[in-house]
Amino acid sequence: MDDRQPIQLSTPAGQTALISCDSSATPITRTIMSLAVLHSRALSGMHAPPVTVEVDLANGLPAFNIVGLPEAEVRESRERVRAALCNCQFEFPARRITVNLAPAELPKESGRFDLPIALGILAASRQIPSDRLDQYEFAGELSLTGELRPVRGALAMAFGAASSRRAFILPKSSASEAALMNGIDILEAASLIEVCSHLLGREALSRPTVELSRCQDSALDLADVRGQSHAKRAMEVAAAGGHGILMVGPPGTGKSMLAMRLPGLLPSMTETEALESAAIQSLGGAGFSIDNWRRRPFRAPHHSASSVAVVGGGGNPRPGEISLAHNGVLFLDELPEFERRVLEVLREPLESGRVAISRAARQVEFPARFQLVAAMNPCPCGYLGHYSGRCRCTPDQVQRYRGKISGPLLDRIDVQIEVPSLPEQELLSTKPGESSRTVQKRVDLARQRQLDRQGKNNALLSGRDLDLHCRPDGHGQALLKQAISKLNLSARGFHRILMLALTIADLAASEKVTSAHIAEAIQYRRLDRNT
Repeated sequence: MDDRQPIQLSTPAGQTALISCDSSATPITRTIMSLAVLHSRALSGMHAPPVTVEVDLANGLPAFNIVGLPEAEVRESRERVRAALCNCQFEFPARRITVNLAPAELPKESGRFDLPIALGILAASRQIPSDRLDQYEFAGELSLTGELRPVRGALAMAFGAASSRRAFILPKSSASEAALMNGIDILEAASLIEVCSHLLGREALSRPTVELSRCQDSALDLADVRGQSHAKRAMEVAAAGGHGILMVGPPGTGKSMLAMRLPGLLPSMTETEALESAAIQSLGGAGFSIDNWRRRPFRAPHHSASSVAVVGGGGNPRPGEISLAHNGVLFLDELPEFERRVLEVLREPLESGRVAISRAARQVEFPARFQLVAAMNPCPCGYLGHYSGRCRCTPDQVQRYRGKISGPLLDRIDVQIEVPSLPEQELLSTKPGESSRTVQKRVDLARQRQLDRQGKNNALLSGRDLDLHCRPDGHGQALLKQAISKLNLSARGFHRILMLALTIADLAASEKVTSAHIAEAIQYRRLDRNT
């Protein structure tokens, strides 16, 4: 008969448990370590992968270690958590504390792990119950007083947490942003004490109330721009088909005014577009404001911006200006003044609508389906062709100035127009032009025709789509042949003319693309480098 008798283990903190013993031997003992497991989220591009926060309290010299590939902000959470617990009148355990952020190969950044780490220490030391922790996910940065500060990417984390079927506890200033996501229970808290009271069953956390107002008409009205009827028509065509536009003209002719009014001509954002844009905005440094819900983004970086600022990147890649302009407008004023490499990296996103950022440790992808609006002067001094005749730039200077923009980039901009100086009668005219609301109604109808016919904007049509949906009449075909031979059009330039002609036909509610539509489309490509 075997004299060995297994002894049942018990797990309360600090108790001694028997592992096994022999009837003739001294019992073997050891101390059971205290462990708490919580759930949180990291950020990797647009994704928010789950992170398991494991907090272990063991005997030994007091220490506080965080493992699991933490970056500087996460390592610094040791001091924030220690001060927050003490200032909230909790006991900080004088034991060996080990925090593991799993999976270990995923980099962890920002202070969003402060809250789950603090709760893990309290649960492992039996100051709060641990039986309800698996029902929640936590994210929040702690102040030294225990107040919760907002975190970056709350909406992106809510996207990721929606499939976990856990409630998400966030700082109050971030919870309203995450509440834009349907299908997930969001709870808001102002401090660590409020979260602990909720877990103790004393006072339940509230759910954020978000008042979403429909996008109001922009304060910038197209009627404020005097004259420039040709440029206004080009803006309408660009808005109707989602085309990029380049405006060339002397200073003071209204190029910037026209560009800032383009978002007011675009259709209202759908629910999906609004959530996508809000999620990207929440990843940026400035975050997302509820006041901008369903407003088309308008980004206008200065010409001194670096390629990382425009495209995105960094050690922990963040979205750049082209991604922050997703579903909106990217305005590049003084286009030739941007660095050449900054302009060249725009070529692929203009075609694909996405930007991939590769680093040694990680690769992320951000959406970048923006509408490009660019403006430039005709020469270095800006007054080439001005009625005053004040330009003294030589032909070589003009050529070098315009040569800063490469042919491949210029070829990808559908609409290229001149914005000339206004004659005196137009400057003094008090006759109001069409309002943005009036033009937007026509744009809405044209966009709806495109969605009904092909399910996407004309600017996104491929060559096969154009063969299927854009079939000019006989006169239009003849005009296209002349344009190809006289203007030396590239294959891309030819397709751009067809897309523009189809958009013009949609604005006119025409079932066929006629020679008149082709002729107007050709006028919008006259600045092409190949002309």
